[in-house]
Order: sequence, then structure tokens, then C-alpha cells
Amino acid sequence: MLIWLMLALPAKANPEMRVAVRSSVTTVTLGSSTPATIRDAGGRSVGSLPEGRSLNAQVSGSQIQLGQWSANGFWVEPQGDGFIYIGDRWYRGRVFVTPDSGGLIAVNYVDLDQYLYSVLGGEMPSSWPLDALKAQAVAARSYALYRRESASNRLYDVGGTTTWQVYRGLIDETQSTHNAVNQTTGQVLTHSGRIIEAVFHSSSGGHTENVEDVWSRPVPYLRAVADYDAGAPVYEWREMVPMQSFSQRVTGIGNLTAAIPERTTPQGRVVSMRLVGDRGSRVLSGNELRSALSLRSTLFSIKPNGSGVEITGRGFGHGVGMSQWGAHNMARQGANYRQILSHYYQGSVLSQIQVQ
Repeated sequence: MLIWLMLALPAKANPEMRVAVRSSVTTVTLGSSTPATIRDAGGRSVGSLPEGRSLNAQVSGSQIQLGQWSANGFWVEPQGDGFIYIGDRWYRGRVFVTPDSGGLIAVNYVDLDQYLYSVLGGEMPSSWPLDALKAQAVAARSYALYRRESASNRLYDVGGTTTWQVYRGLIDETQSTHNAVNQTTGQVLTHSGRIIEAVFHSSSGGHTENVEDVWSRPVPYLRAVADYDAGAPVYEWREMVPMQSFSQRVTGIGNLTAAIPERTTPQGRVVSMRLVGDRGSRVLSGNELRSALSLRSTLFSIKPNGSGVEITGRGFGHGVGMSQWGAHNMARQGANYRQILSHYYQGSVLSQIQVQ
């Protein structure tokens, strides 16, 4: 059972996220739903952007060109409750654009809970039970603040892709994502007084993993537990890959004759596998094979089958932390979000953040 703890955060931890929504691009379109103030990187007002109008920010040497202005960075800040347009969609908050190593980067500065309104809809179907959504809200908030406090990049805390948490702005917001975030506002998971890295995945295929068996160091709250994801569309899956296509994706072996796991996790995920063909053999990691063959997880087996290769597997994702389909099924069976979180994040404490 989760217990409550009040967690005081320093003033610099005022919940605002810096999300890189475009990076290493040569140009990005910026607009606003209300009149917006344009400031240079030092915060000095240089002009304004009328409601409903847009400008292209683009790299110009070592600076950014935005309309008639040139500087090493620009803020575009909508007035009132306006929304900011970045690239091809609308977001809450404001944006900062500046050069990066591959061109320019656009960073959305957005209130934490407003960020989560979108993350929930990007990570979990908004039609799912409210307690599953609330569990996702607490996990996503914890993960975001963990990344924020440990960010090594001076420009942003997280990106907006599945490498981090899916964040696509207003398009993914619904009333149910608002409800789940608002009803858990300020709630995070902690262990030993620190916010945890509350990673999650779609489906483990029956049992989650100890974190050290999938990644590197062990942590006490990411332990292997029985999953409740049976019946999920990705619980079991099967792929048939033509032999020629397999040989093109996994080069250096020719036609596959055998696939032998060399190392697996206690739950059966492939750590490394030897592939033997009529032209040679190779040892690849489970992640390398997952990427090369576009598989849902590393919980799979491979065998040649006539003119093709049969791949059977279970689950979707890395298998560490909360299973989203497990949360869905637990909620459908009557579990509340506290019980869901307590199951998947062993020994964690449900805490309320307070800014000092």
C-alpha cells in the first residue's frame, strides 16, 4: 500500500518543463493564437506578433533570423491564455528558439500539468478507465521531474518522442486527460525522499523485469512483478519475414539456418542471440535485432520456416516499470491508481510536491 509524504522542492523546481519539440532543423514556423511578444535571448522586447500570424525562424550563420530581427535566440510569448504554434501544431506555454549543433532548436516552456494534459493522450488512450489514466499521470509527472532534475542538456529537460514521453501539444488533450492530471496534481512517486525514474511501457507479456537485467544499475523500486496485461493486443504476436528480407536486414549470414539465444533475462528477453546462416554467423544484442527487424520487444524467438523466418514474441516495450495494459486491466477489475502504482513501483511512496 502506498503511503503519503509531503515533499518540499526548492524554489528553482517551480513546475515548468522545457520540452524540445523541434531540433536540428533549418527552419521552423512560429505563430500565436493571441497577440504575442517577441523577445531576444536576453529577454528584451524587440517586437510583436499579431494574433493568427506566423513567422519563420531560420538559421542565419551563428544566429537566428525571425522576420526582420536577427539574434542568437528569440522568445515568442502569447498574451493571456493564448497558444503557441510550433512547426505544424499548437502547444500551450511559450517557445524559445536558438541555434543547436544541427541547425536550430525550438523549446516549449510549459507548465508541468499542462504538459501532462498532452502526454497522457499521447501515451495512453483517453477512453481508458480513469484510474489507469491517473496512474499514468503520476508516473509521467514523476518521470518528467526526475528528468528535469537530472537534465544534462542546458537547453531542455526532455524531448517529445517515445525516447522520453510522447508530447504533441493540444492535439492529444481531452477532458479525461485533464481530469486525470487535475485529480492527481502535485502527486509524484518517491523512494528514500527522492522522486523516482518512473519508467513505463505498453505491455510486458506477462511479467515485468528487474531494471538491471534490461539496462544497467539496480534500483529498489523497479523490480520484476507479475503483470496483468493478458488479453492486450500486443500480449502475444507473430511475424513472418521473407528470407530475402531477413538477410537484407541482418547482413553477413546469408539465409538463416538457426537462431540460438546466448543470454536472456530471467523473464526470457533476449540479451544476445547467435544467428547462423549458410554464409556465416553473427552474435547480435536483443536490442539490435529488435531495431533491425522492427519488433515490439526483445521477448522473442526466431526460427527459419521454409522460405521465411518466423518470429514469435510477447509484449511491447522494454518491460521495466509500469505496464500500461496491466494498469488498464487492473483498473477494469476495480483497482485504484494508488494500488496500480504500488504494484508496479515496489516500495515507492506517493508524495505531494510543495515548492519552497
